[in-house]
Amino acid sequence: MVKIRLKRFGAAKRPCYRVVVQDSQKPRDGVCIEEIGTFMPIAQEKDQVSIDMERAKYWISVGAQPTDIVKKLMNRQAAKKAE
Repeated sequence: MVKIRLKRFGAAKRPCYRVVVQDSQKPRDGVCIEEIGTFMPIAQEKDQVSIDMERAKYWISVGAQPTDIVKKLMNRQAAKKAE
């Protein structure tokens, strides 16, 4: 199954994450199909989440399942755009 999930990068104690489309059988930091965004939890509130929503919607339409955290991040970004 294809999942939309987080892939960690960055230094120790300073996490940054990429939002990626990846086979669920692959390791977390392994090869991904496509990178569609970033999440930086230590950045300011307005700069934390950046996801290409059109690509995310495309992948969901072809059967990819977002993880719970990615769903929350997508909802957060959609709410900020609505403001």
